[in-house]
Amino acid sequence: MKRSSLTLAASVAAGALLALGAPLAASAHVSVEPAATSAGSYTVLTFSNAHGCDGSPTTGITIDIPQGIDSVSPTINPGWTAAKVMDGDRVGQVTYTASTPLEDGYRTTFALSLQLPADAEGETLAFPVLQSCEVGETSWSEPTVDGEEEPEHPAPTVTVTEASSDEHGHAGASDSEADTAVTTETTAASSSQSNSGDVLARVLGIGGLAVGAVGIVLAITARRKTSA
Repeated sequence: MKRSSLTLAASVAAGALLALGAPLAASAHVSVEPAATSAGSYTVLTFSNAHGCDGSPTTGITIDIPQGIDSVSPTINPGWTAAKVMDGDRVGQVTYTASTPLEDGYRTTFALSLQLPADAEGETLAFPVLQSCEVGETSWSEPTVDGEEEPEHPAPTVTVTEASSDEHGHAGASDSEADTAVTTETTAASSSQSNSGDVLARVLGIGGLAVGAVGIVLAITARRKTSA
C-alpha cells in the first residue's frame, strides 16, 4: 500500500511539473499577437520577449518583414530606438536598440502597425526575429511544421484568415454610430428641456392660482370688517 501511494504521488507530481513546464516553455519564445487576422486588414502586431540569451541581457531586436507587406510603422518604445531597414521600395526589417540592456526575466513588447497582403488568405506568414544580447544572440527563425515537434527557436507566425467584407467600412460605421449617438443625445436634451419648461409653467400656474385665491380671501375679509 505504501509503495502504491508513493507511486501515485510521484505520478501526480510529474504530471504537475509537465503541466507547469508547458506554459513556461511557451513563454520562453518570442511570440506575436494576434496569432491570426484577416487578409488585407490593417492591424498592429505585438511581439513580446521576456528573456535574454542564456541569461545575458537583451540589447537589440530585429524583426524581418515578409514579402507582400510594403509599409510598416513601428511603435516607439521608451528606452529603445527604432529604425526601418529598407529592401528596395519596401521595409525589409525593423530594428529596436536598447538604450539600457534589458535584463533577463523582464518582459517588453514591440508593436508594428501594418497591412497584411490581400492575396495571402490561408497562408501563415513568418516574422523571423534576431535577438542580440550583451553576450551572444538568438535567431528565432526556425519554421514550425504541422505534425512535427516545435523547433527550439521557432519564428513568430501570423495566420492569414479570410478577408472581411467590411474590412474598410469600420470608420464609416463608427462615424454613423457617432452621428446617431449625437442625434439621440440632442433629442434627449431637447426633450428634457421641453419637459422642464412644462413643469415650470405648471408650477407658475399653480402658484398664480394660489396667490389669486389668497387675494380673494383677503378682499372678502376686508369687506366683512368694513360692514361690521
